Amino acid sequence: MYLNPVRHITFDAHDPLAQARFWAEVTGYTVEEEPGDDDVVIEPPRPGVPGLLFIRVGEGKTAKNRVHLDIQPTGARDAEVERLLGLGATVHEDHRRPDGGGWVTMLDPEGNEFCVERSPAERELMTG
Repeated sequence: MYLNPVRHITFDAHDPLAQARFWAEVTGYTVEEEPGDDDVVIEPPRPGVPGLLFIRVGEGKTAKNRVHLDIQPTGARDAEVERLLGLGATVHEDHRRPDGGGWVTMLDPEGNEFCVERSPAERELMTG
């Protein structure tokens, strides 16, 4: 059986380079930039993981994403939310619970939704 691996996850963008730089900071991926290009790729640090491709489009975002990324930080979820706010993300919906569970739905600078989950260590504390 032959598997067709996912090469890129693609985002429409007004400013592909700005979006690529934001997401490179979020993920630790490397920007493969060509200033002025209508598409910019960020590549993961290890093989076999899809890159993110940002393609220039003229139209704006009009509805909720049908697909989004779930970010699982290596450190504390709440610290990651604060870091992402500093990069230009905004909180869209806060689903954190008093017991430490839950997640935060955020928006990137162009309004695409993504979620920030608890780290593996935080999950272990709740189940351990």
